[in-house]
Amino acid sequence: MRPKNMVDKKSISIRMIIIISFIMLLFITTSVIGYIVFSNWLSSTKDIITKMEEDVNIDIFNQVDALIDVPMHINEVNHGLIENGIIDILDEKEREIFFAGVLKTHHSEEVYSFSYGTENGEYYGARINEKNEIEIMRNNAITNGNSWYYSTNEDLTADELVVDAGKFDPRTRSWYQAAKERKIPIFSPIYKHFVMDDLAISAAYPIYNKAGVLQGVLGTHIILSKINNYLKNIVKDKNAMAFIIEKSSGTFVANSLAMDNFTILEDGNVDRQTIEEIDNKDIIQAYLNYKNDSKENFLLKTDNDWLHINITEYKKDGIDWLVITTISESMFTSDISKTMKLTLLLTIIALIISIAMYMIITNIYLKPISNLVDTTERVSKGDLSSRAKIIRNDEIGKLAKAFNHMADRLYSLIITLEERVKGRTIELEKLNTSLTENKDQLQLILDSTADAIYGVDNIGNCTFCNVSCLKLLGYKHQDDLIGKNMHLLIHYSHRDGTPTPIDECQSARTYLFGEISKMDDEVYWRADGTCFDVSCMSYPQYKDGVLIGAVATFIDITDRKKAEEEIKYLSYYDSLTKLYNRMFFEEELRRLDTERNLPISIIVGDVNDLKLTNDIFGHAAGDSLLKKVAEILKKVCRVDSIIARMGGDEFAILLPKTEVEEAEKIITRIKSEFSREQIVAIKCSISMGSDTKVNVDQDITNIMEDADDKMYLEKTLNRKSIHSKQIKTIIETLHEINPREERHSENVSEISQNIGKAMNLTVVEIKRLKEAGFLHDIGKIVMDESMTKNQVKQHSVVGYRILNSFDDTMDLAEFVLAHHESWDGSGYPKGLKGEEIPKLARIIAVAESYDNMTNNLNSNAMSKEDAVQEIMKQSGAKFDPEIVNIFINLLST
Repeated sequence: MRPKNMVDKKSISIRMIIIISFIMLLFITTSVIGYIVFSNWLSSTKDIITKMEEDVNIDIFNQVDALIDVPMHINEVNHGLIENGIIDILDEKEREIFFAGVLKTHHSEEVYSFSYGTENGEYYGARINEKNEIEIMRNNAITNGNSWYYSTNEDLTADELVVDAGKFDPRTRSWYQAAKERKIPIFSPIYKHFVMDDLAISAAYPIYNKAGVLQGVLGTHIILSKINNYLKNIVKDKNAMAFIIEKSSGTFVANSLAMDNFTILEDGNVDRQTIEEIDNKDIIQAYLNYKNDSKENFLLKTDNDWLHINITEYKKDGIDWLVITTISESMFTSDISKTMKLTLLLTIIALIISIAMYMIITNIYLKPISNLVDTTERVSKGDLSSRAKIIRNDEIGKLAKAFNHMADRLYSLIITLEERVKGRTIELEKLNTSLTENKDQLQLILDSTADAIYGVDNIGNCTFCNVSCLKLLGYKHQDDLIGKNMHLLIHYSHRDGTPTPIDECQSARTYLFGEISKMDDEVYWRADGTCFDVSCMSYPQYKDGVLIGAVATFIDITDRKKAEEEIKYLSYYDSLTKLYNRMFFEEELRRLDTERNLPISIIVGDVNDLKLTNDIFGHAAGDSLLKKVAEILKKVCRVDSIIARMGGDEFAILLPKTEVEEAEKIITRIKSEFSREQIVAIKCSISMGSDTKVNVDQDITNIMEDADDKMYLEKTLNRKSIHSKQIKTIIETLHEINPREERHSENVSEISQNIGKAMNLTVVEIKRLKEAGFLHDIGKIVMDESMTKNQVKQHSVVGYRILNSFDDTMDLAEFVLAHHESWDGSGYPKGLKGEEIPKLARIIAVAESYDNMTNNLNSNAMSKEDAVQEIMKQSGAKFDPEIVNIFINLLST
């Protein structure tokens, strides 16, 4: 029997040491790994929250910026049309089409109106109503200062009155006052909308005349309720909150919590909510912290969590907002805590199971060593059936048993080697099938992309391509490209046919030298020999650190190139006349202002009576006049001359290396050509001035201004002569078109004079009667046979416009305007009554009616007696009874 102490030593000598070492190593390893993993996890969580905050703020900024930029963009695009007189605000139809057209073009959920308020309190524009329809708005003396809204016709003009919104003076509105005070394009303070129960903000743009005097303010107005939805969509699924407030007051602009930003009081005013009034002490504390130290990012400890808070300023002219976002840390850390507890529990269970398994294994596999060496020798000699005997159940016995197990495994492996080889072969076949399926899947993914993709080896031969590549290049199958040199196939020459050497090809340099390349100005050639513009990216391919080829992607940018060229053309040319515009002219002026181009002459021209043409004959005639001007300037000037339409009726010509005398000759030829042209009944004429830079020290800007001054001097000096010729041309044109009108005008003038003399009028009044009688139907210049009765009635208004445009006839305009008014108020265009009608207009009315009835040129002419009877019938209705009596007495003498 063994001594007890000997047994104890054998039972713990090897096994216990290994068990204790194993347990300690497993515990330490698990603890260290767990600490590293969870520490990094927590650190990554904070980084993720910070990044999420930044992303949320960026999303909010982008959404708000997109909303805020729309109204200011609309103002910037359209203010010049009003400021330069291209849109005549006094022309009702033109004004309505303009405002409704702009709103239709820029129609969005946020922009609800586009308007223009003037310094005299008038207010015009268009809005989107609750039915998403465009309505025209008028507010002037006719509406008695009320804002009237009209439905629109198909041509975007006003139809029926649908809303009377009450008194409204744009000059009292915050957006108007902000633009007027700051004298720059600006956003208004937030305000309660005039009609809707919503907050609004306006982009305001002051409009000045050429003298720098404020004419009014252009405004584009948006509602703010949509920003709440933007914020809500951005922060949803992020366990976050977002607020936008005004920095100075802390009042809400928008929030993601679906709470009201304002309350409508009983008196109709707005009570706006401030951030310090909300039921969230953590958000209030964050706001107060920012006010104290202006810190934008910080952590705030709540009762049972940490809040990550970001506060960022959003500024524009007139806007100073704060964007506040908060994200709760518990959104991320709650799952981490649960995972840590579960991991700890699983680790303890794993340790217990590992120890138990280790104890069992050591008891079974430690073998005694008594016969282990002999058995090993027999096995080494080829006796695979030999096994070690298990004498006692200690470490050595377990080792012997492990040896026997090894011998059994070795024998089994040798016997079943062939079966295993066969099984491995089957597995390899399955792997090859899987690889083939993966390759097909990869090709399917490539073919589903819109971008064209192909690969090449290190000598430029195609290795693969997708469907988009074949389609853009005009090939039907991959075999048409694979194995062929892509440079020689699709990139062998430039658009003009000149060869593209391979060392100049950026794509080739990718697979030759490993350079990443990007090309936006290249062309690829199709299978049919045509080429197209491409944007191409090429990336090198490496395997085990060795360059083996490249992958290229490209898209067809033909349409984009065309659009860029069109934009470039529009940026330098006037769309109506096809001449250069002001921007191009000013760039050329700076570029050509060099000593080698001296002397440099500048000619400035201003077309006479363009506004008159537009007012009388419409903008189509005005456009024809401008086109004729462009045609004459291009005909007279040299090919290298820079001819530009500077805006409206202003033109300029830049003449490098041109002496003063030559510039004057060009002006003379231009005026000579103009003298031969006429648009409708308007005689073409232009006022011009020039100046020449002969010394390098002279400022070219002063030369331009001097030419402009000379032009305006000529325009002023010749104003009366030009107007006289225009009146004469209009009258002559009218009489050429309708010879009867000439005889009728002379008769009415003579009869009117006779009545005036019989009424003992002054010499001045009789002179006016003579001239007004002769010119009373000058407005018929715009009439043709297709015009309706209502359009014919407008000839007195047209006549008024014509005569009111010239100094010499301005005092006759009111008599021509009123010569179809009736004594009883049934006439037109104003429906004046009795002595409201100017006296001379009442005289002309009698004279015109008498001549119309008795003129021999009329097919249904009356006798003088019948005409007198007809006039007497209309005495007191159409005609002034006193004037009728005088006229009858005059005929009877």
